Amino acid sequence: MYTIFVVLIILASLLMCLVVLIQESKGGGLAADYASGNTLLGAPKTTDIIQKVTAGLAIAMVLFCIVSTAFLPETKAVDSVLQLEQPATAAPVLPTVPATDAANTTADPTPLPAPSAN
Repeated sequence: MYTIFVVLIILASLLMCLVVLIQESKGGGLAADYASGNTLLGAPKTTDIIQKVTAGLAIAMVLFCIVSTAFLPETKAVDSVLQLEQPATAAPVLPTVPATDAANTTADPTPLPAPSAN
């Protein structure tokens, strides 16, 4: 049922895009090209019908979105992100430091020579 509402929302949004493009704007829009033909055939004002269709599609989209939340698929409730089961991983291998021989290390008591001034 949720999928049906998602499809209806997508269709309504695509229709709304087309209807908004047809609407008359300050510059005339696409409806201005056909307005003269409507007066010859005796049809009501095109702009009134297009505005009502736009409002109807907007209301339909809002209603579809609200009703679709009632049919959301069930998911497992998790209290915390930390409670999610994660696969066990091995501990990272740390690099080892080579052991030094304490008997071979001697402290050299002689200081280094001072740098010469050239």
